[in-house]
Amino acid sequence: MGLLYTKMKMFHFKEKIDSLSKESDKILPPLHIRIKPTNVCGHNCKYCAYRVDNLQLGKDMNVGDYIPKEKMMEIVDDIEEMGVKAITFSGGGDPFYYPYLLDTVKRLAKANIKFASLTNGSKLSGEIAEIFAHKAIWLRISIDGWDDESYSTYRSVPIGEFTKIMNNMEHFKKLKGKCYLGVSLIVDRQNAGQVYKFIRRLKDVGADSVKVSPCIVSNDGDENNVYHQPIFNRVKELVHKAIADFSSTSFEIFDSYHALDNKFRKNYDWCPYLQILPIIGADSNIYPCQDKAYNLDEGLIGSIKDQRFKNFWFSGKSKFFKINPSKVCNHHCVANEKNKMILEYLNADKIHLEFV
Repeated sequence: MGLLYTKMKMFHFKEKIDSLSKESDKILPPLHIRIKPTNVCGHNCKYCAYRVDNLQLGKDMNVGDYIPKEKMMEIVDDIEEMGVKAITFSGGGDPFYYPYLLDTVKRLAKANIKFASLTNGSKLSGEIAEIFAHKAIWLRISIDGWDDESYSTYRSVPIGEFTKIMNNMEHFKKLKGKCYLGVSLIVDRQNAGQVYKFIRRLKDVGADSVKVSPCIVSNDGDENNVYHQPIFNRVKELVHKAIADFSSTSFEIFDSYHALDNKFRKNYDWCPYLQILPIIGADSNIYPCQDKAYNLDEGLIGSIKDQRFKNFWFSGKSKFFKINPSKVCNHHCVANEKNKMILEYLNADKIHLEFV
């Protein structure tokens, strides 16, 4: 298998990259759309950026919002016509709590649009698990607690929920589909010492990969680094030991546990990536990224409540440049490094291109 987490994927779509700049008259469809179908979730993670007061995500989120079925089918029709390549379902809430997810993914499968989802795994069973196992490209389950007691503390769920999710994962892999099952292991001070043992357990239940990531505890990069400093070296040691002992051609451990400065500070005044991977929220609003979703003051690009997505997208280019990351995005940003690469590519002097 090739590189799953490489930042270079976007450069396989040169025409799209070349269309992004202010100087280009072209508007091409997004390559990938992240849809947040519902803001409902059965877990209440203590660090959830959409639900804790000290993080900027979800500032204007209505927990009861969801995309109506008719609007969702309209969106799928539009993205099929536009030629969007892939859809990822995420939160807000947990996509598997969306009452029309099964209808939606059946429609996507017929449209031959690649789809994937993030989930807590609690509803990964029955027909929806079958569809994802055999039709989805990947599924990633977010985990923090390492046993029933710790998991209950992290997520305010009944004792036994952790065991249920481990069983769901194991049964999902026994469906013998081609869907890649990943786990996002969110590391904080409480679970840091469990990293090695827990990665081994995740391999045993059938996960194809584990991505180890730091828990975000603040909008400020330095504060996050201070939080992780006492456990940083120990976590890196455990991750590297797990990579050495458990990695194989069928099980990948991706070390994304790192200092967070490079995801916070921005020195550019427009965001190329919002034209590549925009967000459709459960409120039927369009946002530039998951880190700006449900922030109406600084993150709203527009609304499709009363118009089709395709009409909104092709209705002029100025909306793509209204957000200035250097002023309003000095918080966690998963696209920061990708944006810097795209901007460097677009800003190369045209006269000197051949002097490679």
